[in-house]
Amino acid sequence: MIATMEHCHGTLIRLTKLTDTSWIVHWFTAGHGLIKTVAKGARSPKSPFAGKLDLFFDAEISWARARSGELHGLREVSVTCTREPIRCDYNAMLLSGYWCRLLELLIERDHPEPELAALLGRGLDHVAERGASVRAMQHFEQELARNLGIMRERKQAAGALRDALGSLPPQRAQLLERLSPGRDFPVAETETGDLK
Repeated sequence: MIATMEHCHGTLIRLTKLTDTSWIVHWFTAGHGLIKTVAKGARSPKSPFAGKLDLFFDAEISWARARSGELHGLREVSVTCTREPIRCDYNAMLLSGYWCRLLELLIERDHPEPELAALLGRGLDHVAERGASVRAMQHFEQELARNLGIMRERKQAAGALRDALGSLPPQRAQLLERLSPGRDFPVAETETGDLK
């Protein structure tokens, strides 16, 4: 039986070592939601994937759908955007990673999420251009909670997400501390900003 080939645009949200030569590559896509692919031999400098797999890259990807399980075979990657400024700024890396972790915790695998894929793209582009901020973090949380239908009137987005998950990823507290210098009190959860 021949594996079904799939093609789509995706954002690379996590890399996990599989073997000494291969990665598990986690993507967030509009048409397939969260998917996990195996990039065999990608850790070798002579691999056709060399230089094409890094956090927050956008790419056109092709993969062979797994006959069973959730690990699909990555076949081709054509990078469309690298967002290089994010990897030069620890706060930008931390905020971008926090957003990706929220999506991983809240979204089902292999489920189309075009609005959330667009939100992630806008958020990452914003951070690449303007850097990390508390306002950007909270705007993303607000839009995510609204899109998921868990935003309640007079309920802050972070609280709604915390209720859904049980707890928020630990990066959030670190971000508030790092991005709110000189404050002796928590940043108001109602502050919002645009990701345009």
